[in-house]
Amino acid sequence: MYTYVLSFIITSALSIALFYAGAFGGADAKALICLSLALPSYPEHLLQPPHDLVSPLFPITVFTNAVLLAALSVFYAILRNFLWKGRTKRRLFEGLEKESVGRKILTILCGYKVKIDELKKREHLYPLEDIYVTETGESRRKLLVFPKDEERRDIVERIVKAKNEGKLGNEVWGTPGLPMLIFITAGLIVALTFGDIVWILLRSVLA
Repeated sequence: MYTYVLSFIITSALSIALFYAGAFGGADAKALICLSLALPSYPEHLLQPPHDLVSPLFPITVFTNAVLLAALSVFYAILRNFLWKGRTKRRLFEGLEKESVGRKILTILCGYKVKIDELKKREHLYPLEDIYVTETGESRRKLLVFPKDEERRDIVERIVKAKNEGKLGNEVWGTPGLPMLIFITAGLIVALTFGDIVWILLRSVLA
């Protein structure tokens, strides 16, 4: 009973915090909370644990596995950016030189250049930059760290308008909006068959 309550409280707090921070969708948060109710700990009555590398709070193991699996998409983004730069011979952040180094690094790891027409048509693509008009009437671009679903349409409209007015080229920074629920499902399968990937890696390094 203690594990059940602790698992629900910690998982719920983590899910809600990530939701309000914009890192989680509502469905993702609900999925983890439901998992904490259904499987607060490893289901040893159904399956034999793969080894001792399973957290007593099973939903946290699923979450850390999901985050690690989602992080693998970074390599895809880096490869696309490398190929784009090699093909076009252009700078990655033309017009965005004033953005911080931290924002640029996050953008390279999370997104890549997409055509504006493609961004407009495909709803699963989210803009990683926005364009706005300053008080002096100057158009200025900025990078977005956490694109939000409810803001996507307005941002895309501003980008398309800027392109039509000749203020933007044909490409902007974008990122695929892959549902975290996919990685949570994969994280659950990995947790049931292998255990906690993060802990396995740490123990391998420290051993």
